[in-house]
Amino acid sequence: MFKAVVASAPGIKPKRTPLTREQIGGFWAVYSGWVLDGVDSVIFALVLIPALTELLPASGIAPTVANIGMYGSIMFGLFLVGWGLSFIWGPLADRFGRVKTLAASILVYSLFTGAAAFSHNIWELAAFRLIAGIGVGGEWALAGTYVAESWPEDRRKMGAGYLQTGYYLGFFIAAWLNYTVGAAYGWRVMFLCGLAPALVAIFTVFKVKEPGQWRKAAKHGNHGNLPRTDTTSKPATPERAPWREVFAPAYRRRTLTSASLVGVAIIGLWAGSVYEATAVVTLATRAGIDHVGAVRLASIGAAVLSVGTIIGCLVAPWLAERLGRRVALGIYFAGMALSIVFAFGWVFYLDNGLNLFMVSLLFLGFFGGNFAIFSLWLPEQYPTRIRATAFAFNASVGRFIGAGVNFLLAAAIHWYGTLGTPVAWTAAAFGVGILILPFAVETRDQTLPE
Repeated sequence: MFKAVVASAPGIKPKRTPLTREQIGGFWAVYSGWVLDGVDSVIFALVLIPALTELLPASGIAPTVANIGMYGSIMFGLFLVGWGLSFIWGPLADRFGRVKTLAASILVYSLFTGAAAFSHNIWELAAFRLIAGIGVGGEWALAGTYVAESWPEDRRKMGAGYLQTGYYLGFFIAAWLNYTVGAAYGWRVMFLCGLAPALVAIFTVFKVKEPGQWRKAAKHGNHGNLPRTDTTSKPATPERAPWREVFAPAYRRRTLTSASLVGVAIIGLWAGSVYEATAVVTLATRAGIDHVGAVRLASIGAAVLSVGTIIGCLVAPWLAERLGRRVALGIYFAGMALSIVFAFGWVFYLDNGLNLFMVSLLFLGFFGGNFAIFSLWLPEQYPTRIRATAFAFNASVGRFIGAGVNFLLAAAIHWYGTLGTPVAWTAAAFGVGILILPFAVETRDQTLPE
């Protein structure tokens, strides 16, 4: 009682709930997986030009700038299709647990990222990237759900921001690998580096426990993989109920708006992040810098982008708590739109635009931190029994939208013969996102549903 009085006394800030060893260890396990997820996701962006320059002729296609841009966009689109197919992990996590399913998704993306090193043509590379995308896509929903359910209420929101920084720390690590390993040993060795997450998967299975909220729901019969203690209620049907309930009247609005908003964010991620390396290499080559120097500059650019995004991820939960989820996301969307137009629509075409483009990457990175808002917002909108399914579904639909845009980008880049203007046009998606925001469900000051 004394603690309650002290906590509520004017001028005294309540102490945050201390984290247990289990919560800290579990966080670092899923964080490591999310870091390596970021490494695997950005590897292809960093090695796009050398990989396609080698594989396009082996596939009977001339390695022109237009073809590299077009087939590169198709590859990104297929990877996003794989991300979209990752919705399969959601129902598995709701039934069998967050940890086991998370480990399985990590194992899939690490093995098939490594397999890409043995590609003989672009068709083999496309197949490996598609399957790797299925594994990569599961990480965000499962890790985000785990942190939301395992951390105490007064810390889970910042936990979402901390978690999201891992993906972009992965960008930084990938940039360092490309600067050292990639520049010296080539793109195939870069893909082999993607095998490292398999070790994290093994550690996760044996060392990390399921979050207490999921265990509680499973104990009371909401999941089919643990013994039931409540024998009076009718068993749930997890194979059907989660998908049906995501579109039930109580959740339909939030599902439609969330899936659309994630789609907008993913379009920005792939415009601002994935094309960074290609843009920097193009500008460096135009400035007379040799191939090795251009690759290293692309790595530095990825590092700048990563630093900016990590800062954006840490600011996002703070902003979302003070202004609300919708207003905070609107600010990030507006900033992302302006940054994309500035970097790709104007700076990319300057005669000496390399240095200014590198500076613009800091802003592209910062506003790309909008994903941290989704990491805390999406779990708040659904109860435990369908949380992973809903998170995975909303993220997956957004990825299909992003894949469609990448296929359109491929045609536009081929038609324009340049990537600057087509990528700049993706900023329009954020205008659509801002129009959708008023219809989204605001969850500020609400606790995580049971």
